[in-house]
Amino acid sequence: MILDCFSVPKSTYYRWVKSLEKTDTRPDVITDKIEELCLNYQFIYGYRTITRLLRREHGLLVNAKKVYRIMKENGWLCRTKPKKSPNLGKPYYVTDNKLDRDFQSEKPLHKLVTDITYLYFGNCKLYLSSIMDLYNREIVAYSISDVQDTNFVLDTLNQLELPKGAILHSDQGSVYTSKVYYQSCMEKGITRSMSRKGTPADNACIEWFHSVLKSETFYLHNWRNLNKDSITDIVKSYITFYNETRLYNFCSG
Repeated sequence: MILDCFSVPKSTYYRWVKSLEKTDTRPDVITDKIEELCLNYQFIYGYRTITRLLRREHGLLVNAKKVYRIMKENGWLCRTKPKKSPNLGKPYYVTDNKLDRDFQSEKPLHKLVTDITYLYFGNCKLYLSSIMDLYNREIVAYSISDVQDTNFVLDTLNQLELPKGAILHSDQGSVYTSKVYYQSCMEKGITRSMSRKGTPADNACIEWFHSVLKSETFYLHNWRNLNKDSITDIVKSYITFYNETRLYNFCSG
C-alpha cells in the first residue's frame, strides 16, 4: 500500500532491497573502508562524519558506535583536535600585527614567521615548531617535541642569532604570548608581531609550509608503521629537501 501511495513499482522496491543484501559488511571490509576514508580526508573527520561517508560513498550502513570503536582501536580518531594550544592562563603580552601580511624581505633574517603544527601519525603525538626567513622562504630553525610548551618554542628561537630589530611574526597562541617568550624576545632585541585572532592568513607562509610538509611526506607513507624516530627523520629530510631543492613561489607577492 505504501508503494502505491508513492507510485513505486514493487519490482523497483525489491531490486533495491536485494542490492542492500549484496552489500559486503564483513568486519574486515568495514575496517578497510574506514581506513580508506580516514586517509583520503587526512584524519580531519570524527566518527560521526565517517559513518555518514560510509553510507554515502560505499553504501555501508554501520552503527556509529561500531565506527567509533574501530577508529579508536586503530588510532584513527579525528586528528585536528590536538592542534588546539593548551590553556596556559591569561596571555601575558599580545602585540600588534606589525608584519601586516607583507611577506617580502629585502635582506636575510629581517622578517621571520613562526608557528607550531601537530605531527599525529602512527601512535605518536609530536609537535613541530618552525621558523621561516621571508627573505628566501628558508626554514632556518625547527624543533620537534612531544610537549607543546614555552620551552619548546624557546628551543627553536635559541637556535638563531638575529639582528636587533628583526621582526618575528606568530599567532596569538599561549606559548607566544607567555611572559617567558616575551622576555626572551626583548632580551634578543626582536620585534614581535602577531596575527589577528582567528586569522591564519596573517601567517600564511608558515601555515602553507606545514601543510605542504604533511601532504608531500606523511600522507604518502604507510602512517601505521611510523614511530618517533621515523617521523623525526622524515621531517629532517624534508626540510633539507625544501631548503635546498624544492621549487616554491608561494607568498611571492
